[in-house]
Amino acid sequence: MGKVTGFLEYERTAPGKEDAKERLKHYNEFVQAFELEEVNKEAARCMDCGVPFCQSGCPLGNVIPEFNEAVYKGDWQLATTVLLSTNNFPEFTGRICPAPCESACVLGINKAPVSIEEIEKHIIEIAYSKGYMKAEPPLLRTGKKVAVIGSGPAGLAAAAQLNKAGHEVVVYERDDTPGGLLNYGIPDFKLQKDVVTRRVSLMEKEGIVFKCNANVGVNVELNTLLRDNHSIILAGGSTIPRDLPAPGRDAKGVHFAMDFLKQQNKRVKNFKVEDEAILATGKDVIVIGGGDTGSDCIGTSNRQGAKSVTQFEIMPMPGTARNSSMPWPTYPMLLKVTSSHEEGCERGWGVNTKEFIKDENGNLKAVKVVDVEWEFDAVGRPINFKEKAGSERDLPCQLVLLAMGFLHPQKEGLIEKLGVELDSRGNVKAEEGRYQTNIAKIFAAGDMRRGQSLVVWAISEGREAAAR
Repeated sequence: MGKVTGFLEYERTAPGKEDAKERLKHYNEFVQAFELEEVNKEAARCMDCGVPFCQSGCPLGNVIPEFNEAVYKGDWQLATTVLLSTNNFPEFTGRICPAPCESACVLGINKAPVSIEEIEKHIIEIAYSKGYMKAEPPLLRTGKKVAVIGSGPAGLAAAAQLNKAGHEVVVYERDDTPGGLLNYGIPDFKLQKDVVTRRVSLMEKEGIVFKCNANVGVNVELNTLLRDNHSIILAGGSTIPRDLPAPGRDAKGVHFAMDFLKQQNKRVKNFKVEDEAILATGKDVIVIGGGDTGSDCIGTSNRQGAKSVTQFEIMPMPGTARNSSMPWPTYPMLLKVTSSHEEGCERGWGVNTKEFIKDENGNLKAVKVVDVEWEFDAVGRPINFKEKAGSERDLPCQLVLLAMGFLHPQKEGLIEKLGVELDSRGNVKAEEGRYQTNIAKIFAAGDMRRGQSLVVWAISEGREAAAR
């Protein structure tokens, strides 16, 4: 334990942010670094509990009290070693994880929890600055070859673990740059891509081979991969978005969120956008969906110079405190106000989309919506809704971004040709703990197996699948 009375002496602190008006002028990260004194105080707040629920709250099982103690003592080498023992990519989770560990922090029962995510980010960034992060290729090779399909967080984690064990690993990515969701799904203002490039470069120096523009089952022969590799790990993610089949869905101006976000990430890289440009500049934008992807659309729309941005979802407004349906230390579904919301956005809950309204040229000009009233069960969970009489109205807009989550991985191509079994939700069927599909040498991990989830879960599953 770093400081026995730390949790009594210090209050939770958070790093500062660049002013909203200024950060809207660029796509760089805007969260400022903690001063070392502040990191030390925050680590001192850790109580080193007899039962550290933070570790069970973290899908990776990060050894949080131990690295907090090392940070408090200023032993950054030890803190780095402890953190990397369970988490391959703290520079990712330290930026984009919703921090379920903090929701499970014992101090959070009656005070603000320890800023575990920020401490994690500072450990790894200091490790890079001090030169601790060096390529460590395995001393011996086993002679076994493994193909990892997909270079998102699950694929990267699996590749890193397999390479560490001495196997020869090739990662196949159908996009032009490794990273998957990290590269083309998350805006640069939350995760700058040089952070991803830095890690991929380190992995290449350790012996991992990345093959981009490699769409397995399309321009990469599947039979060759099956013949030449001892095992294959499917880590392609959950890429088919949930649609909204309301009348007028074919209007010009209704797009999936990920198509919008991917285009902007390419522009930031100065890459050519080959598809029809999706831009919010000068438009009234409506984002349908209240999750992190919707929030990313808000921040990107404001940076593109949208005239107005409105976000709504059909679910009722979340509460601001736990209730009986989400007791500590479970992860609570509470109202989130993200940095993108702070930058400017109208928000609505309990709003259902009835129709996309087109003009005479087929362009989107408005969305017809109606308010809904929810019925709740005995513990406060929403179970059914009905439309609120007299609430139907048209909201003018020229761009709608559908950010309602993802259904399952793409079946055409790789999955169909492999013939792997799917579960009832359309994900690749592989038992948790084994990660093996119905084909003995083929394994699955991450969103492709478990469905849409968190980056930290993807890393966890990639590590677990590699161990099998």
